[in-house]
Amino acid sequence: MVKQPRLPTKRMTERQIILSPPDFSLDSAGDRLLHVVLVEPEIPQNTGNVARLCAGSGVWLHLVEPLGYELDDRHLKRAGLDYWPNVRLSVHPSLASLEPLLPRERTHVFTTKTERFNRDARYVRGDVLVYGRESRGLPGDFIARWADRAVRIPITDAVRSLNLSNSVAIGVYEALGQLGWTGA
Repeated sequence: MVKQPRLPTKRMTERQIILSPPDFSLDSAGDRLLHVVLVEPEIPQNTGNVARLCAGSGVWLHLVEPLGYELDDRHLKRAGLDYWPNVRLSVHPSLASLEPLLPRERTHVFTTKTERFNRDARYVRGDVLVYGRESRGLPGDFIARWADRAVRIPITDAVRSLNLSNSVAIGVYEALGQLGWTGA
C-alpha cells in the first residue's frame, strides 16, 4: 500500500496529490509546460519556494522521497504561502521508481558535474528538469546514466553550488523563455 503524504494546507484536497503519474507524456502535462523534479529535498523552505515558483509559472512539481521534512511542515507552508492549492504536485516513493518514467529526450539533469550549460540545452513543452538534494546533489550513478542529458548553471569557483530554489528558478525560466512563455 502506498503511503498518502500529509498535505501542506487544509484547503488542499486528496485529488491534488498524484502519487505516481503513469508517465511524463505531453498529455500527462495537461496545461503544464514543464515538470520539475526535486530528488530527496532536505530543506522545507527551498521546497516551499519552488512550489510557489511552480504555481506562478504553471510547472508540475514532483517530489521524490525520502523528504527531509513532512509535507505539513510550517516552514514549507510559510514559504509556499497560500499558493499550495495552485501547485500540481506528485510524490514518488523513490528515484528508482521514478527513473523509468523519465523521457530521455525531454529530461534535463542539473548537476555541477558536467561541462554543458543549461542555456545550451533546447527545451520543449513537457520537458522534465531534475534537481538533487541540497547537501549532495544527485547520486553519481544516476548522473552517469543520464550524462548525455546533464546540464549545469554557470557559477564561479567561489561557491560549490547555488541554492536549490535559485537553481530551479534559473532552470525553469531559461526553459520557459525558450518556449516563448510570457505568463498568464
